[in-house]
Amino acid sequence: MQVDFYKYQGTGNDFIIIDNRNGNFDTKSTSLVSFLCHRRMGIGADGLMLLESNDSEKVDFTMRYYNSDGKEASMCGNGGRCIAAFAVRIGAVTNADEFYFEAADGMHVAKFKNDIVSLKMIDVSHIDSGEGYYFLNTGVPHYVTHRNNIADIDIVNNGSKIRYSATFKPDGTNVNFVEQQSHNQIKVRTYERGVENETYSCGTGVVASAIATFVKNKQEKFFDVDVKGGRLQVHFEGDEKSGFSNIWLIGPATLVFEGKVELER
Repeated sequence: MQVDFYKYQGTGNDFIIIDNRNGNFDTKSTSLVSFLCHRRMGIGADGLMLLESNDSEKVDFTMRYYNSDGKEASMCGNGGRCIAAFAVRIGAVTNADEFYFEAADGMHVAKFKNDIVSLKMIDVSHIDSGEGYYFLNTGVPHYVTHRNNIADIDIVNNGSKIRYSATFKPDGTNVNFVEQQSHNQIKVRTYERGVENETYSCGTGVVASAIATFVKNKQEKFFDVDVKGGRLQVHFEGDEKSGFSNIWLIGPATLVFEGKVELER
């Protein structure tokens, strides 16, 4: 069976996207997804997404997201921005100025203009904190720690130790190292579970890092965020007592290439 695919990237976080409104692509096999995401043997990506039909009149489509290990995950911020851009490209939405899609973590609003996607994330009602870190769920769980000179940190070694630590068993956590550059500008490096490596960018991690930095300093609610793959913006409302809402992740989403892949039936 031949399948059309599209390769997108959002600040270096790259994804395979497939229009699965016909339901022909079968993801029961994690080995198929991991094969397609493999950077030597397959197409290569941090994750794979399916755009699927949704019966609700209020929702334009459904997003299903799989990490490169083949396991389905609840949400990916940069993936959400990329699939939003893809949906506009293939005409799956009627109004690019504002449209709605459903992911495993709930409903999302997206806006597309000039290859920039603004994505509304889920509310964050609770933040845990420990010695030198914050822990919160922005669609997936994130550990956030503020450090100096994060360019010198071995992200894979240090991140994996936290990800697999007893504190966060059995599911583990994503790990973000944050360096504050000014009152409203931060730099973030992220170790992603499911990818089991540092990625060039992590949308949910950037959101978690911005919120944690606000909790730490009680200053800005609008952040410019530098990642290995470029720059994102995050803004939100609320505080740790009332919870955080109206959370937006903003940045570019770009088509890299498109192609066809032959899959065994």
